[in-house]
Amino acid sequence: VTFGVKPGQRPNMSGGASKFDVDLGNISLAEAAQTLDEVVVKGEASTVTMALDRKVFKMDKNSVASGGTAVDALKNVPSLSVDLDGNITMRNASPQVFIDGRPTNLTLDQVAADAIESVEVITNPSAKYDASGGQGGIVNIGLKKDRRIGYNGMVRVGADSRQGANAGADINAREGKINAFLSGNYNLRQGIAYGETERTNLQSDPTIKVLQTTDGQNKGSFLNGRAGLDWFINNRNTITFAGSLTRGNFSPVDILDIQTDSLLSGRTASSLSTRTSENNRMFRNMGASILYKKLFPQQGREWTADFNVNQVRFDGGATFNTVFQQTGATTYERQDGTGSSRIYTFQTDYVHPLGEKYQLEFGARAAVRDQANNNANFVQDAAGNWVELSRFASQYQYTDQIYAGYATLSRGYKHWGYQVGLRAESSKYEGNLVGENKTFGNQYPISLFPSAFVTYNLNEEDNIQLSYSRRINRPNFFQLIPFTDYSDSLNLRTGNPALLPEFTNSLELTYQNIFKGGNLLISVYYKQASDLITAYQYSAFDELLGRTAIYSGFANSNLSEAYGTEFTLKNSLSKGKLEFTHNINLYNSRVDASNVEQSLVNEQFTWFAKENIAIRLPANFSLQLSGEYRSRAAFSPASGDSGRGRGFHGGPSNSAQGYTIPVWFADVAVRKDLFDRKASLTLNVSDVFRSRRMGSYSATDFFVQESWRVRDPQTFRLNFSYRFGKTDASMFKRKNTNMNNAGNDMM
Repeated sequence: VTFGVKPGQRPNMSGGASKFDVDLGNISLAEAAQTLDEVVVKGEASTVTMALDRKVFKMDKNSVASGGTAVDALKNVPSLSVDLDGNITMRNASPQVFIDGRPTNLTLDQVAADAIESVEVITNPSAKYDASGGQGGIVNIGLKKDRRIGYNGMVRVGADSRQGANAGADINAREGKINAFLSGNYNLRQGIAYGETERTNLQSDPTIKVLQTTDGQNKGSFLNGRAGLDWFINNRNTITFAGSLTRGNFSPVDILDIQTDSLLSGRTASSLSTRTSENNRMFRNMGASILYKKLFPQQGREWTADFNVNQVRFDGGATFNTVFQQTGATTYERQDGTGSSRIYTFQTDYVHPLGEKYQLEFGARAAVRDQANNNANFVQDAAGNWVELSRFASQYQYTDQIYAGYATLSRGYKHWGYQVGLRAESSKYEGNLVGENKTFGNQYPISLFPSAFVTYNLNEEDNIQLSYSRRINRPNFFQLIPFTDYSDSLNLRTGNPALLPEFTNSLELTYQNIFKGGNLLISVYYKQASDLITAYQYSAFDELLGRTAIYSGFANSNLSEAYGTEFTLKNSLSKGKLEFTHNINLYNSRVDASNVEQSLVNEQFTWFAKENIAIRLPANFSLQLSGEYRSRAAFSPASGDSGRGRGFHGGPSNSAQGYTIPVWFADVAVRKDLFDRKASLTLNVSDVFRSRRMGSYSATDFFVQESWRVRDPQTFRLNFSYRFGKTDASMFKRKNTNMNNAGNDMM
């Protein structure tokens, strides 16, 4: 009997669920067997899930990235743009990148695309999330793991047109209280890259013009594996143990031609040199984690806690052979380097519903990063002996510590709701140049990061949200270290130990319309940053070189602001046979660096468009098309914590002195499902028209520079994958009770 409910009326249990917390314990059910006819379920899950605060992109149908790395996977995700070195930008800013919700030492080109299950894009994170990342938000890469009862998995193998290869396998098995998963991937990469840099030095007399052309090859491989175990202690407590190992080796070879012209009146004096560099870099990355999750009888109440450790060791070197064409003289140089990095992360979160409409959530997080590097430079004397240049050597180490706590309170009404939150972070950074007795760093005992979200449901199809958050972008070690990189004597790079973190205030208004077969998301946003970390190029006398040189360094500019609008439309037609995902972003950015150099202000309007089309064809064929165009843009700030870049300073930086050149490219893939959709054969082509040329233009009082680069244009990849599995609740307890079924469990 249900009191207060009229005959024929369906009782509303939402209120009762929160008023009566009844723990029924573990209920045992009797097992019964019944033979059923075959059940066939046909359908295609959407590859895109959009909400007001985030977008989630499934990667299992991302054919254009099959056989590649996370760089290939993310460059086809709406809202994101990925450069040739794997640096990500979102709305002209660099987001914080996580793997499975936690920081990592891996770069994107060390993660196999086939290991990725989903990519989550959060443009304006709440106080619950790490405040690092500045203007860029959060990109979380979720790796594959399954918990279906029985066993299932996939094996795959592939090759590309540049003699690269890949292979991998995933397997998951679950019965009773145990779920085990294991995966491994191997990638052999052989790529090419070429580019050009042209610079005119305006301060020299006469003016000097330098043209650098580069032609290189990058050979390497990496092998990574993941393993883990879920232990379902009971229906409310779960512990997960997981570990990962990645090993790799990269050996790029680069030939750099340097032509220098002295622009004298009436004639030109030129010099030409060719530098051949051979690099070798080996690394090993290991990670381990323990996760605990507890569910309470009260619906929606839960507690999670986890501890993660991730460490990487690397060593390598490079030799430089420079031949001066006019004289025939040859110089030999060598660089050796070793290093290690380790990240410890602890996080706990607790969610507690308060009555029927309120919900309280709070948690804490601690992250500690230790890094040490040792670099040495040598030259070869006339007798062929290597002589160390102690003045060019560097040995450094640093520790970065962040401790945080947060609390959020949400309230739901009939048509609207709100969430307010506050995050407090304490950060401390200490760096040390070993041997030089130099230390540097910064410390912020307490920084507060509030957030607020208000959502209003206009009707069942339309809703809007207004959100605000404050975030921080801390300078990374390479931006802080007062050490000059001389690997290219024409482009010296150095850090600035006086750099301060930048703080960003973000405001975003989002409208969502859900219609049959599709979803429309429109966002209008404004971001304002103080003490923006800005790349800055200047001229200074270098004592080691004995001449005036151009330095690329960093400075804090007065402020920057960006505002724009983004449209994302997912539309499914012809009963799901045709799916479009359109993404257009229009924004204006302004950097005021007049505190660094008088009247130095850079304002740039940029528009960005990305298109993904998925077509289901007859005979189990499917076609995927992806394309991107980005107009001229101000340089994008690279996050200090992501570790994505591979250069000395970790990728592109915001600049008040130039812009990036426009770039566009298109990818295409054809997929054929085989053996009743248990297997698939995929052929994809990246950069179909060889158009993915990235570059920049810089102009200062000292020089004007234009540069561009191309990497791995028009690459073909062919991949085969096979899925297997069986739903079996007692696969580890099988008894041979029927001889006529012998061997059927192997099918």
